Amino acid sequence: MLRPLLRPLLPADAPALCAYRNHPVVALYQGWALPYTLADAEALVTAMQGRTLGQDGWTQVALADAQTDELLGDFAVRGLGQQAELGVTLAPPAQGRGLASQGLRLVLEHLFGVRGLHRVYASIDPRNHAAALLLRAGFRHEGTTRQSYWHRGEWTDDAVYGLLHSEWRAQAMQENL
Repeated sequence: MLRPLLRPLLPADAPALCAYRNHPVVALYQGWALPYTLADAEALVTAMQGRTLGQDGWTQVALADAQTDELLGDFAVRGLGQQAELGVTLAPPAQGRGLASQGLRLVLEHLFGVRGLHRVYASIDPRNHAAALLLRAGFRHEGTTRQSYWHRGEWTDDAVYGLLHSEWRAQAMQENL
């Protein structure tokens, strides 16, 4: 069974990062400009050097295969004091295999368990299948604003999902019983 790990983005990740960010299904609900160039990927990797999850501002880390170190996707976290906004992107071959759930668990363990944040949330287009991932991880649907986000030439809805530290801790304790 494939076991993912979180690690910093590496210069060698840039071609794979570029490839999956240009995939139409992957890019559909994401905010980066298209086409996403190799130079864009290289600049992102460079900008992320030395950053850690939960610090103020956006930080992106790789989700990689623990055995081969192959890039499977990435998690983005925007630290906002005691809160953080979350984003997840997986390469098509990594989708539908439970890897996003495993990676999200690792991210939440870091944000809540190590950093001690109060709340983590995600803001997504409700048509994005990532909503199911968030619900499985214990996030609550906190609300949807209608046609409030201009994205790729259309007004789209914006759904917010949130998870409090206390909810994460209670869920973790329940899983350990």
